[in-house]
Amino acid sequence: MAPTLNLIGAGHVGRVLGRLFAACGSFEVQDVLTRSGQSAADAVGFIGSGRAVGGLDEMRPADAWMLAVGDDQIAPVCAQLAAARDLRGAIVFHCSGAKSSAELDRAARAGAFTASVHPVRSFADPDQVARSFPGTFCGVEGDPRALGILNAALAAIGARAVPIDAAAKTVYHAASVFASNYLVTVLDAALRAYQAAGIPEELARELARPLATETLDNVFRIGPEAALSGPIARGDMATVARQQEALERWDAPTGQLYRALTQATTALALRRRRNTGVLR
Repeated sequence: MAPTLNLIGAGHVGRVLGRLFAACGSFEVQDVLTRSGQSAADAVGFIGSGRAVGGLDEMRPADAWMLAVGDDQIAPVCAQLAAARDLRGAIVFHCSGAKSSAELDRAARAGAFTASVHPVRSFADPDQVARSFPGTFCGVEGDPRALGILNAALAAIGARAVPIDAAAKTVYHAASVFASNYLVTVLDAALRAYQAAGIPEELARELARPLATETLDNVFRIGPEAALSGPIARGDMATVARQQEALERWDAPTGQLYRALTQATTALALRRRRNTGVLR
């Protein structure tokens, strides 16, 4: 018999993991609790198994509990769970990328084995994510007894577990923000600057595409130090100063972003020179 799994919270991440765990037999999805009966029923329909319940008092004992709730709700929900259920010997884990398993302290003090599992990808389209999940990296940390079960379950659905330092969990999550959200922000600045030069938006995207895609390919192929090019990499700070002045005249917030990136890129260029001796 597969271990039983109860879900508290079943948004995109919770329901995708629930469906995949149930489909491969890693866990038997048992009870699902969300903010409303309708959303719980919708989650059960997506998962393909389990029972929608209306409160903690309706949830049966389980071998594992997944708290797929908002970051700020993890600790209070965990406290409610620990007060309402006997958690001795159970696994309690959450799916936040920004919070560590320390948020589950109340469950740990109640005898549970706690951990966090964070899939590193966008869950905007749960159906598509569920179909393409194999190969997804998942940052994991917590009690080794919990991770022994969870890592096996992740392997069964094709995920690649990556151990992380719980003390650096927020920095770990910021890495994903840099790689995804802030990348979009920087590209938006590039596209708006092209348009300020009279280039239509669609053509601006085509101009930026080869620069962005080739640069990304280089970063992942040869590393950021070797991939860096442009005026800062060449030491042409006069050009940088002219661009800074022009951007501040055009759009002050974009000028501030450029200034911040100049500082970070200068540090990267110095590291490149120290490590490789490359001057251009």
